[in-house]
Amino acid sequence: MNRLFMGRRAAKNAARKGKSDALKTKVYATYGKKLVMAVKAGGPDPEVNRALAVMIREAKAQGVPSDNVQRAIQRGSNANEADYKEAVYEAYGYGGAGLIINCLTDNTNRAKTEISNVIKKTDVKLATSGSVAFNFDRKGRIDLAGIVEEDAVLEAALEADVEDVDTRVNEEEGVTSVLVDPASVSSLREVFLGKGREIKASLMVNVPKLLMDCSDEDFEGNMSVIEALEELDDVDSVEHNVAMDEGEEGA
Repeated sequence: MNRLFMGRRAAKNAARKGKSDALKTKVYATYGKKLVMAVKAGGPDPEVNRALAVMIREAKAQGVPSDNVQRAIQRGSNANEADYKEAVYEAYGYGGAGLIINCLTDNTNRAKTEISNVIKKTDVKLATSGSVAFNFDRKGRIDLAGIVEEDAVLEAALEADVEDVDTRVNEEEGVTSVLVDPASVSSLREVFLGKGREIKASLMVNVPKLLMDCSDEDFEGNMSVIEALEELDDVDSVEHNVAMDEGEEGA
């Protein structure tokens, strides 16, 4: 079980905590979009729409107020309300680092323009589709509340008939992340729920095959542009392959 290191990572976490209100607003907005998408795809009844039921449960686990959840469901039920789409952009960061910019947007042209406006102020370059992504593996990730022992994760994986499991603990945030093949997320999630585990989130992620060591200057440049990108309303997250601490090895 990999435990996250101190150093650069701790400094970044401390900086993020200093912007907790902005982060909370971002989480609320992201789940609002995901709820709208779920309703548009399968209707407003969580008894019938399983994807919506999962999203409601995870939104509440992330602290999204019930009023926000209900408003998002109502928006999704409105035929005049725009739907959201996933859009992915790739970029080369400082020191050759790879960045994958994940968006949830109702206007892809606006999203790309705003991303370009941020990037053109830096030495980061937008890349063609796939030129960065091939350095990453596509995985499903289940975030469990609390520190869960690896044996408990493996027991659940065995019950769900899931063979390839990678468990990572973030002690700073009190979350245990379980990485599996994307096709295994649903079955493993159900086993965890059956065992009474609280699931904070379940999503698809890009895991770097190898992490890149950057100079302190390049590291700061990458973190700065990632922060600026994640402040954009249309950007959901920015994944990267920057080693967060010296000597850290790839996934």
